[in-house]
Amino acid sequence: MSEPNPNLMATAIQTSLTPPIAKLTAVDNVVQFDPAAHLVGDLPSKKISMKEVGFAEDIGVSPVAVSHPFRLFTQEAVEIMRKEIFDIPDKYKFQSNIAKSQLRGYARDCAPFTMAGWNHPQTIAIISQIAEVDLVPVMPYEIAHINLSAKSKEDAERELQEHQEKERSIRVDEAIGDCREATETPIVGWHTDSYPFVCVLMMSDVESMIGGETAIRKTDGRILKVRGPSKGYAVIMQGRYITHQAMRALGAQERITAVTSFRPKSALVKDDTELRTVRAVSDLNELYYDFSDYRLQLLEEQIRHERVRVAAARQAGEDFDTTEHKQFLGRVREFANQSDRELVPQSQVQKGYIDKVDHPDAVIEF
Repeated sequence: MSEPNPNLMATAIQTSLTPPIAKLTAVDNVVQFDPAAHLVGDLPSKKISMKEVGFAEDIGVSPVAVSHPFRLFTQEAVEIMRKEIFDIPDKYKFQSNIAKSQLRGYARDCAPFTMAGWNHPQTIAIISQIAEVDLVPVMPYEIAHINLSAKSKEDAERELQEHQEKERSIRVDEAIGDCREATETPIVGWHTDSYPFVCVLMMSDVESMIGGETAIRKTDGRILKVRGPSKGYAVIMQGRYITHQAMRALGAQERITAVTSFRPKSALVKDDTELRTVRAVSDLNELYYDFSDYRLQLLEEQIRHERVRVAAARQAGEDFDTTEHKQFLGRVREFANQSDRELVPQSQVQKGYIDKVDHPDAVIEF
């Protein structure tokens, strides 16, 4: 696998973002995130439950599988966030076998408005309310991961024309009794995420776009499609447990999404985080430092909670509960072992390559 080409990625980002950024001259770099001016937080019209997808109640950390789009940030907030990603140093740019252009780990160093927006207590409260579980961003490195695709105006128009011609052809075939099924090609294959929840924010104008839905594979093999968000809108998904893929979008010159990953706030709720899908597209030093820090924090909280429980039992004159304490020690061992498994030595990580999950085609429900 060849190394990512930072020059190509820089060109793609500049080509895509130069026209919109030119309109942002009135936006100052020192703008502070203000929830009254920059946060909307409308609730989604609908949520799909884990039960509807086919999962048992003990799978995942919430009964919510995925939300329909909801407006999260204002137009001004999105434009400021776009401005912050315009001139990101090459060390934050990544590409892989499943994604051509990504920005990762940049927000802490290069995007103070973005960092403040995603970490604001009101933003987190809105996302937690929709998810029906108290969440926090997994770690600073995973704030506003950017997925970027860009194409020329001519290519976008040609895609739309080809799609319209294909649709007309299908309607003609159906009229003469020779019904054919259109093939929808994903931009990312079937996969599960590394983190319990993700919030995906659309940062591009996609009014002219066709497609771009998220396809979710139910446990019975059937496929459910959830429409993609518009600019400033977001969706949340319990992507660690749900097999899903992003469908190809046609007709838009650019498609920029910001993805922030979340985990349960409580150290007593299971954290199934893994690094399988992110190691190959990360600065491993930064990723591993952040991962180790938050996992140690959770471990510290778990131990503190058990100490309080044991002390309270002793104070109450109860017999020592050997079974309960040994169960706690077993959970701690598994938690530590899980952290250990995810910290793959840097020399063993193949940069730019992420394993795919292959599934046969299935019927898509609308």
